[in-house]
Amino acid sequence: MAEHVKVVHGDEVSQGWLSKVGLGRVKGFVTTTTSFIIFFFLVVIAALIWMDVVSPFSFTSPSSKIHHEKIHHEKIQFPLNCSSFINYMTAFEPKESSAETCPDYFRWIHQDLKPWKASGITKDMIERGIPVADFRLVIVNGNVYVERYRPSFQTRDLFTLWGILQLLKLYPGEVPDLELVFYCGDNTVIMKRDYQGRSAATPPPVFHYCGEKAALDIIFPDWSFWGWAEVNIKPWEDTLKAIKKGAERIKWENREPYGHWKGAPTSADRGDLLNCNVSDKLDWRVRVYKQDWGKEIGEGFKHSNLGDQCTHRYKIYAEGRTWSVSEKYIMACDSMTLMIQPGYYDFFSRSLVPMQHFWPIFRENKCRHLKFAVEWGNSHTHQAQAIGKAGSQFMEEMLSMRNVYDYMFHLLNEYSKLLKFKPTIPPNAQRVCSETTEHGLAKEFMLQSMVKSPSDKHPCALPPPFKPRAIRASLVAKQNNIRQVEMWEAEYWKKLHDKKQ
Repeated sequence: MAEHVKVVHGDEVSQGWLSKVGLGRVKGFVTTTTSFIIFFFLVVIAALIWMDVVSPFSFTSPSSKIHHEKIHHEKIQFPLNCSSFINYMTAFEPKESSAETCPDYFRWIHQDLKPWKASGITKDMIERGIPVADFRLVIVNGNVYVERYRPSFQTRDLFTLWGILQLLKLYPGEVPDLELVFYCGDNTVIMKRDYQGRSAATPPPVFHYCGEKAALDIIFPDWSFWGWAEVNIKPWEDTLKAIKKGAERIKWENREPYGHWKGAPTSADRGDLLNCNVSDKLDWRVRVYKQDWGKEIGEGFKHSNLGDQCTHRYKIYAEGRTWSVSEKYIMACDSMTLMIQPGYYDFFSRSLVPMQHFWPIFRENKCRHLKFAVEWGNSHTHQAQAIGKAGSQFMEEMLSMRNVYDYMFHLLNEYSKLLKFKPTIPPNAQRVCSETTEHGLAKEFMLQSMVKSPSDKHPCALPPPFKPRAIRASLVAKQNNIRQVEMWEAEYWKKLHDKKQ
């Protein structure tokens, strides 16, 4: 993501200069004893230079040497092995003095942490979250320690921890000491109903990938941004490039004029969606396909390349058990997203706007709603294409890995400010480093997503919290857009009905 670092002195790399001094010339004008002394002196100086203690051109202390160094972001990488030594920059020294403002969805950080703003977060609160957590994460002096409670699904925990390690490399020394517990499953776990009333306890702060109106889970970017090895989905930056390249192969107007969905029917919504497929009697203007991951794994993922998915004008998003990581891949395609009414959200999706970034589809009678959306898009091609491009642009710009890391950075920083105790290393915790990675595809994806040097600029500036009035106004505006779709659709079906009379 970032470049490598190489420390140089002046305009040259530190090297011994003994080779530039001919010993024969020394013997020509001094005695043998004097020559020996000079030779010994030169050997000592060369050794000091080789150990990077002094400059070859000036004798300075290690502390004053720092002011004469130039940092070039090239050549030398962070080591994969945490225990190995390499001379790379460990201090955060950005070149740019000011930071741009973060995207609007960063404001939800304040809202997600609001339940603990008044009380702060105690050690006891965190301990009460352990029964639902997969692991406890502790950061002390820039080192990461993990206490595992139970295996997470597939390698979700591994890639989540990998992402946090990369954050610490991107902003070394900037992430404060903290302690948290993390749940890697699908369903939300901290429900509001369990912490209501005057005598109710303060909810435990538990980090998770998604939220809903009825829950208090603290939302964190999901593991797939660094890769999903089990289904051969590469890290987000590489996947996004592949999707954009694939989208360029077929212009929007030349794509199949239908809605498209392909996935595993892991929810009632997805199962119901399969009923919308074309048949001998009905054509709801959608083409849906069941994804058999077992078969796909056996065949080497020949038919699940996300770079080949941009073949239809309309892409359907349907939640799985809860939210789905597929949302960003679907919306990156330039096709207009037909989003079946979601009940859950991740860290960025609360700032998506219906009829600006996607077309809203109601759950009930979804086949009828999908048919109207496709018919509308095919008769309003410029508007449909504009919605598709806006959604794709959001994924490309607002969801860049820089913004993902900055969201993590600000969330962890704001969270750490609420802690009312000094984090310490749990007795059963193990230090997690880049060297504690898996082999095979997991390791390949980690190497692809590895941050190779510190950032050359500050994180974006966190915007202030939403005011309650602003949240209400946003919800009203979204609802008005949805009502407009309802009105258009009611008129469409009425005209069809009248024609049959």
